[in-house]
Amino acid sequence: MEIYCTRPGCSKPVNWFPKLTQATLKTLPQKYCTSCGMPLILAGRYIPQRTLGRGGFGATFWARDRYTPTQRPCVVKLFQPATSMTPQTLQVAQTLFEREAMVLEELGNQHPQIPDLYAFFPLQVAGGPGTRTEEYFYLVQEFIDGQDLGQILAQQGPRPEAEVQAMLTSMLKVLAFVHRHGTIHRDIKPSNIMRRRDGRLFLLDFGAVKQATAAAPQSTSIYSTGYAPPEQMAGGTVYPATDLYALAVTCLELLTAQEPKQLYDPYQNRWQWPPQLQVTPSLKIVLQQMLMADPQQRYASAEDALVALQPPKLSTTLQPSTTKSAPAQAPSPSGKTAPPTPPPPSRRRSTSSFSLVEFLGGAAFTGFEGSLLALALASTLGTTWLGSGAWLLLLAGLVALQWRRVIERVDLIIIAAVTLGVVLWFPPLRLVLAGLSAPGQAVVALAIMAALGTVAIATLYRLIYHLISHLL
Repeated sequence: MEIYCTRPGCSKPVNWFPKLTQATLKTLPQKYCTSCGMPLILAGRYIPQRTLGRGGFGATFWARDRYTPTQRPCVVKLFQPATSMTPQTLQVAQTLFEREAMVLEELGNQHPQIPDLYAFFPLQVAGGPGTRTEEYFYLVQEFIDGQDLGQILAQQGPRPEAEVQAMLTSMLKVLAFVHRHGTIHRDIKPSNIMRRRDGRLFLLDFGAVKQATAAAPQSTSIYSTGYAPPEQMAGGTVYPATDLYALAVTCLELLTAQEPKQLYDPYQNRWQWPPQLQVTPSLKIVLQQMLMADPQQRYASAEDALVALQPPKLSTTLQPSTTKSAPAQAPSPSGKTAPPTPPPPSRRRSTSSFSLVEFLGGAAFTGFEGSLLALALASTLGTTWLGSGAWLLLLAGLVALQWRRVIERVDLIIIAAVTLGVVLWFPPLRLVLAGLSAPGQAVVALAIMAALGTVAIATLYRLIYHLISHLL
């Protein structure tokens, strides 16, 4: 069995123990690197067996936990930055590493799409002859068996829109959870999103994580070029919208298989959408807003982006069924299932679509009916605040009933005729109109004038509304 030495710069890190098997692994005493003398079994239980990657702050290893029944695989992350770092930069890097462990402990054990933290510990070992003691920091986390999206993109090319939208939805839900716990990831990119073999997506590498406070936190120079938004690259404040920007860049890269630098136009300071890229307008609008340079113009939260991404829900009214259920759709001659037959239209139409005739007819009815109600209330309550308030409430109720289509078409004519008859034969109003030479004609003329005036106002409103809509 091979055990890998984790000391940076070890000349022969692979150590071979021919008699070592999984059966004897649990009782194995500490082993040391045959090249540099580094302890190989970390914290007495974690056995690194191969490297997974190396970066500026250390390396990651695939390892086994020998004190679990199945000797489960895990990931060991070593924090050991370059010796050329300044003390200030080294302190920042170590703080980020410790913060990653804290975030994994807090979030990973609560969310199924964030790796769990298993251990976090320092290790002090003797250096070479005449050198001081060296200190290393290790983080052990859950191993996700799969491929990151960067690897998938390199192997399979541009991803279909449906796959990208599913990933976007999944990661927005994860980010909503992360942000609710006061954390900003700050390093969203394809290589930090892992697809496990069963298809579940995981958000990895919280090494650049930042805790959000009441005052927006200041960024650092630790970011991935091309994915970081302007405020992060400038070292300014970071927000939840900072993660949304990076996630949108990730989506654009997955759709096009082009690197961010190929998609961004620095002269026009905007993202370019390749002509051959065809996506649904709803997805494009969401990504464009997430990619705004000004963080205040992006979605304020991952929840807001999720709401914008979802198609509008169609409201339906459930009615008791009095017929047998429809038979299953038969396959078409081509072998595919024929599309379902659309349900018959409802007798009541949606409140969101009014034709021009309906709109103007409703305005005329409102003016006509409103004038009659004003005459009736003025004759009984007078032109006091009580009368005026009652008239406004009745008028608002009429408009609401029309908007909800509780009353429409012939209903409006019947209501107007009944109201006119009541007003003409209402005793208090008859006394008021008794002095007029033609009281009936006066009431009708007043109501018609009010109706025409309301139609004129409604027409002007509609014209202005359409003009503004076309301009915007």
